[in-house]
Amino acid sequence: MPDRETPYPGLLVDFGGVLTGNVFEVFAGFCEREGLETDHVARAFREDPVTRELLFGLELGELTEDDFSGRFAASIGLGPERVEGLIGRLWQDLAPDEEMIEAVAGFHAAGVKTGLISNSWGTALEYDEKTMARLFDGLVISHLEGMRKPDPKIYALGAARIGLSPADCVFVDDLRGNLKPARALGMMTVHHTTAAETIPQLEELLGVTLPA
Repeated sequence: MPDRETPYPGLLVDFGGVLTGNVFEVFAGFCEREGLETDHVARAFREDPVTRELLFGLELGELTEDDFSGRFAASIGLGPERVEGLIGRLWQDLAPDEEMIEAVAGFHAAGVKTGLISNSWGTALEYDEKTMARLFDGLVISHLEGMRKPDPKIYALGAARIGLSPADCVFVDDLRGNLKPARALGMMTVHHTTAAETIPQLEELLGVTLPA
């Protein structure tokens, strides 16, 4: 597994889908409540250029939540009466993954430098300040930086925020497309699916065994 003789001193993680439950399951729940096909939103983000550009604009801080909501509703076929509270309904089922959160806290407490690299939804999703302070030495949140994954600059900034080079960091994301640029910078990457699979990999890479 590790491609170096010494443990990695830095850990960078994504937020949605790593420190929370699966975002595609969250989107599916929204679709069911709104009377859409279960994979409608996920497919729109993946295949519809208009919807993708709206998401990119929100993540980069170029669109307000209100601007995004009205245009997003239209792009996925919802009427204007469904715009109010749209983002809140979209993320209604999002819940923290406590096992992953406690693992990151454990690595941090053991002396690993830890950081967050998150493509945000503007201010629509809040990052709890107390939790962030407990988990991380540095934060990179896309709408505050004007850059988003998979821009290579955001990974370099994430490493810099925790005082390390990219080659000294492990990066964890649930989307494979976000891992490739990190690897190109020299980071070790872990594709997150479940805490049960990710945590043992991180223990080996970081040289830290967490309490059972």
